[in-house]
Order: sequence, then C-alpha cells, then structure tokens
Amino acid sequence: MTHKIVFLDRESLDATVREFSFPHAYTEYESTWTPDEIVERLQDADIALINKVPMRAETLKRLPRLKLIAVAATGTDVVDKAQAKQQGITVVNIRNYAFNTVPEHVVALMFALRRAIVPYANSVRRGDWSKSTQFCYFDYPIYDIAGSTLGIVGYGALGKSIGKRAEALGMKVIAYDVFPQEGLVDFETILSQSDVITLHVPLTPETKNMIGRDELAKMKRTAILINTARGGLVDEAALLEALKDGTIAGAGFDVVAQEPPKDGNVLADADLPNLIVTPHVAWASKQAMQILADQLVDNVEAYVAGKPQNVVEG
Repeated sequence: MTHKIVFLDRESLDATVREFSFPHAYTEYESTWTPDEIVERLQDADIALINKVPMRAETLKRLPRLKLIAVAATGTDVVDKAQAKQQGITVVNIRNYAFNTVPEHVVALMFALRRAIVPYANSVRRGDWSKSTQFCYFDYPIYDIAGSTLGIVGYGALGKSIGKRAEALGMKVIAYDVFPQEGLVDFETILSQSDVITLHVPLTPETKNMIGRDELAKMKRTAILINTARGGLVDEAALLEALKDGTIAGAGFDVVAQEPPKDGNVLADADLPNLIVTPHVAWASKQAMQILADQLVDNVEAYVAGKPQNVVEG
C-alpha cells in the first residue's frame, strides 16, 4: 500500500524532514489557511502533517479518507479531537523535544526583564547616555536573579528543567501543578511569593485566563510574568493595564491569544519598557526543530507499522 502524506504548513518547521521508510507519495505546502484549501489538499490523503493548521470538526467531516493527523508540535488544540476520534482518525504529537530551547528562552526573558536590559539598550540608542551628567543612570530598576523566587505553574518535564536551571542561578524554586507531586505549593502561594512566575500548562477551558486582574493584583509589585506556553492563559487586557499602572513590574510573552496577530493584539502592539513579546519562537532552536522533525517522521512510521506512539487521547 502506498500512503499519501501531505504536509500543510511546511514553512513552520525549519529543519530537514527525512524520507519516510515505507511506500508513499509526499506533498508539502508552505502554508495552508482556509478550510477549503485544507480539504482540497487532503482530499486523497490518509496522513496529514500539520503544525498550526486548524483541523476543526466541519473540516474533518469532509475528509473521510484521513486516518492520521501528525502534529509537528506538543500542543494539539488546533485539532478537534472528539471529531477525529469519532471518524477513527489517530492524532499524534511531539514530546520532550524542547528540553533545552524553552527553558533557555525563559531564562533569557527573566534576565532581560529583571535587569532591564532592553529598555537600557534602547535608551542608549536614543542618545540618553550621551546626555547623562554621570557615568551611568538609573531610569529603570534592576533586580538580582540570585536570591529571588521562581514560581513555576505546570511542573512537568519543562517546568522541572527550568527549575534546575533556576536553582543553579541561586534562585528559590516553588511549583504548582494540578497533578499531585511531592513538594508542590498552592496557586495562591505562587502568586503571592514569586518574584518571577513562568507558565507551562496547556490551554484548556479550565486554564483559559487563569491569570486575570484578580490574580495579577495578588502578585508582588516587583514581580514579572513569563508565558512561553499558550496565548489565552492570561487576560491580555488585564495584563496590559497591570504593566501600565505598576501592579506588576514586567512581562515576557512568546505567545498571544491569536497567532499571528494579523488584526492587532494589545500586547504585540504595546510599546512599554517592561514588556517583551517574541513571535512564538521559544521552541525553535535549530537543534530542537531537528529533534522535532525526526520525531514527526518516527511517529508516522510507527503508525504505519501498526505500533502508534505519542497518541493524543481526546
């Protein structure tokens, strides 16, 4: 049997996708946007490779031949898993590939914000240093990393990896997770005691806007919030207000609610010295993307061999 494989958004993965080891016909598209495009391109396919292409229920209903959706990411919120299950479509994802790249991005944001690196660099570019009466100036407060407290929300593999790095930097680490583990604290403790809070949970109806105006008000005024997980975990309007009025000291976000923010976004559009927004690239070191691409092919080959791995349950 020759399997027809279609990669709908190949440009989202800057890595080599090796050839599959079984008889196949492979087609890739740089990007795919509309439901009609999805259906047209997958009409005869039994295996779809996607990253961020939305596979909603109405789209899936028009694809009776589809048997496997291999997501080139860990998050699978773009797939209607209930509909996929109803149609007998297996959904697989990528796991444990970002063990260095996401923690390093979190640490980079933490340093940039706590030490005000971006606003100081921008002020030098504006000429503020040349106008200073002293050899330096203190327009933006700087806080040490060592001796501060990191609060990790979502204490899985990524959370633990970030925790080890933080401890090596001399930080105290506290963590919260919905799954019981030894040594965890409650969410209220994370909010009230952390100097840095970093989020590592999936976006679900339960976690949507898990940090809003009330939660931000419980944080230290010197605290920063980092989100490299999913847009939608934080009420963005409430966060912008908190950054402007000093409720918290800063925020570093690699994700926003709608990506890309073609119609604008309150965080992506804001010009604030205490806010850093990067375009969902925390996962995207060259090394991590190649690990991801290799696992993507592994997942497809395992499925075709009758031994599916990394299956996402509805």
